[in-house]
Amino acid sequence: MNSSTTIAVLGAGPAGVAVALGLRRLGFEVVVVGEWRRFAAVEGVSARVLDGLRQAGLHHALACADLASPRRVLWNGSESALNQEFLLDRPRFDAALREDLRAAGVPLLEARVREVHSDEGGHRLLLEGSGGEQVLQAQFLVEARGRQAPLGSRRLRGPETLSLLNQWQQEPGRGGSAVESLEDGWAWMARLADGRCYWQITLDAASSSLPARDALPDWCAQRRAQSARVAELFGAQALEPASLHARSSTAILALETGGANWLRVGDAAMAVDPLSGNGIFQSLSSALQAPAVINTLLTCPERAELALNFHQRRVEQLFQRFARTGRDFYALEQRWAAQPFWAARRAWPDTEPLHAPAGFAGLRVARAPVLRDNLIEEAEVVVSADQPLGIWHLQGIELAPRVRCLQQGEPFERMAADLAEPQRAMLRGWLQSQGYRPAP
Repeated sequence: MNSSTTIAVLGAGPAGVAVALGLRRLGFEVVVVGEWRRFAAVEGVSARVLDGLRQAGLHHALACADLASPRRVLWNGSESALNQEFLLDRPRFDAALREDLRAAGVPLLEARVREVHSDEGGHRLLLEGSGGEQVLQAQFLVEARGRQAPLGSRRLRGPETLSLLNQWQQEPGRGGSAVESLEDGWAWMARLADGRCYWQITLDAASSSLPARDALPDWCAQRRAQSARVAELFGAQALEPASLHARSSTAILALETGGANWLRVGDAAMAVDPLSGNGIFQSLSSALQAPAVINTLLTCPERAELALNFHQRRVEQLFQRFARTGRDFYALEQRWAAQPFWAARRAWPDTEPLHAPAGFAGLRVARAPVLRDNLIEEAEVVVSADQPLGIWHLQGIELAPRVRCLQQGEPFERMAADLAEPQRAMLRGWLQSQGYRPAP
């Protein structure tokens, strides 16, 4: 069977569905092609992941989050329970994403992508599903198949990392989660109220001495037996071998995230270290900007370079921020700093600080791509050491002309005379955070 569409989105995870819904709202004809995950999992996410789901309009998926539960953290020999996270049951979450597609009227083809043939005229996809083979023609292609997406040769990889996910069932009870550092890596564990239990150990792929694959369940059970956190959160079942899924969790950045008729989003554009607990958040971050980028590529092709630069730079900036956050957290573990796992990660991706010091004298006005009315255009922004992509507006206040006035010596009160007092206070607070101090 042959069919055609304006835009084909490959992948029915949060990034793919968010892009599809955004494109649908802009009036594009879009079809999502996806298949179910091959393993069950649970993810611990932060409140800002839930905010991202809400912003993307993924209301059925948002409803899947359990109530916040405390996460016990044992790191560098110290224990805390200050953090909390929301547990997402991925099979239930993935089904809810499909419900969000149905509610928006976006067709979903449950199929595997066998082949993709692309040229300047579009894309020809060979699909394989329960109904047999199908050919889908598309003018534009969105790659959202996560870490499984073909990456090409231009990419940046972090230290090679392997995660072993174990799952088993025990009696229903109180849910919760914990994370602990180990000499050769770290482990995250969670128990759902219905008794499903998950334990994942993350290791250095290059230096780990693991047994043969068929011996891994026993090896993981032995590792769990050494953990006081496991004994507290689970029960005797945790000491038995369990079903196991091995997967790469290496941080990866695609150095080319788009072209005239294609775009990468989510983990297909960049995949972060699972330690951050924000994989879904970063997927949504690139997906939420993608509809405007695609809209620009299709309706204003003369701005293609600008739109692709907007997408690439924001993906790279977010990747670097997450990578440096992970680096700093790894560096907190001092007991095994010389061990291969920790030595590699406490120094990657660089030595640049996560946040650069503020300095008003260092602010500069530059022209950069911005998002306006669902299109990418160029405008004047304020660039700082901590915001190299520039800031255009502060809740509706255009910053560049006001910063320029201050840099030319105009007093704050005169520069902000046209603003209401709440806006003046907000602008003053932002300027002070950037190191601005009015002349006496």
